[in-house]
Amino acid sequence: MHVVRIEEAPRYGAPGHALMAMRRLQGREAGPADQLWIGLSVIEPGGGTSLAASAVEKFYVVLEGELEVGTQGDAPATARLQALDSCRIAPGEPRRLLNPGTVPCRVLLVMPQAPATAQPLAAER
Repeated sequence: MHVVRIEEAPRYGAPGHALMAMRRLQGREAGPADQLWIGLSVIEPGGGTSLAASAVEKFYVVLEGELEVGTQGDAPATARLQALDSCRIAPGEPRRLLNPGTVPCRVLLVMPQAPATAQPLAAER
């Protein structure tokens, strides 16, 4: 078992993130993990991320407050999430996060450690 107390969870930063405090709860510098890592973001009102994509899928779970998630691509969309709502962002899908509310938004983030390796097509096996 590997326990990380919130007061000991490592803080981290990321490009394109504003008015956010982020901590790793499990994985990466917070401790061992084989497949994924978990983070906690506290997004202040008006804070969020720029529009960007990553090579891995991301799962967001709103714990408190309100989060607006916008995507672009073949089917652009915007969703407003509230406590215990969640969403998945696909690999390569550009996303933007925004706290449109007047109170901080707490968001749980779950991501793979690294991009999944491509599986060969049946014809290539």
